[in-house]
Amino acid sequence: MTAAPTATWSYPTAIRFGPGRIRELAEACAEAGIQRPLLVTDRGLAGAPITETALDVLTGAGLSPGLFAQVDPNPTEENLERGIAALTGGSHDGVVGFGGGSALDLGKMVAFMAGQTRPVWDFEDVDDWWTRADRSAIRPSVAVPTTAGTGSEVGRASVLTQTDTRRKKIIFHPEVLPRVVICDPSLTVGLPPALTAGTGMDALAHAIEAYSSPHYHPMSQGIALEAMRLVFVNLPRVMADPGDVGARGHMMSAALMGAVGFQKGLGAVHALSHPIGALYDTHHGTTNATLLAPVLRLNRPAIDDRLRQASAYCGLGDGAESLVAAVENLCTTLGMPATLGALGVAQPDRAAIIEGALADPSAGGNPVPLTAQNLNDILDAVI
Repeated sequence: MTAAPTATWSYPTAIRFGPGRIRELAEACAEAGIQRPLLVTDRGLAGAPITETALDVLTGAGLSPGLFAQVDPNPTEENLERGIAALTGGSHDGVVGFGGGSALDLGKMVAFMAGQTRPVWDFEDVDDWWTRADRSAIRPSVAVPTTAGTGSEVGRASVLTQTDTRRKKIIFHPEVLPRVVICDPSLTVGLPPALTAGTGMDALAHAIEAYSSPHYHPMSQGIALEAMRLVFVNLPRVMADPGDVGARGHMMSAALMGAVGFQKGLGAVHALSHPIGALYDTHHGTTNATLLAPVLRLNRPAIDDRLRQASAYCGLGDGAESLVAAVENLCTTLGMPATLGALGVAQPDRAAIIEGALADPSAGGNPVPLTAQNLNDILDAVI
């Protein structure tokens, strides 16, 4: 007889999924209790037709939306301070996060922090620091992803770059989770190919790392496995035919599932990509793509049987090596950078990257314990 495992699990929120459901944005705000939403997005989407459509839906329903678009690709506390000022200055009672992971992460933080009296770093995902927050002061939020990658729309945390230390910090609270999510795959049709590829690889990295994590969470493990299959099948289809809304819908599902899956844990890919992104402002999903195959090779001895099962399920072939090869082939097909140099990092500071990776919360979910030596070996493979 074996002992029964013990764990604590949480699953996400209300999701309105399907083409055209952006038309329900005002209803989603009402469901969340928001009458004067601040729409938080990135600079590139500020004047885009899909953003204008979202604002028109809100104003057409008699709501009074504002727009804040000062969001960097790797958001910082300076972006957060400006967003809070926009929310309080406009007397907004909630947030609509609209865009990719950066906009969604910052939107969630604006809603979370607007009424807090402590600095945001006091709520880092360490022990029970989240209990320091004043729950009554948290504004509601609605999330509308326009990419299929991060899954931030179903996350209870956001990633912020601390400007003085150049480190990414994970800020957590259960009520950071948006109250309603609208996943409309038609919003992703105009995404540039490089971002479609990079965000899609982010979803794959989430799924593979969650599936590989040694922590006990069979529901998330199963969800992560199907997310992997969806990416392997549908990301090439989206790249070949950007107007394939069906395939884009499956990619949005994979992004949701990857983020739900990584409640089980992440690993060396994210432990390394967080400091690399903080130090060199690289695109998160594309950085993950560069690191994914070398990390799989590090972890393979510990999870060979698990990878073999995943390879068979995803229709990739027999054996764990088939899955690793499929990741490498997909990266090549998508034109993902194989090295940090190709990513734009000409002279990486290995010591700083490794120090940041060992301190990152994701490190604890890697199936092989991370050390300075094996992290250096991974960097050798991508430099």
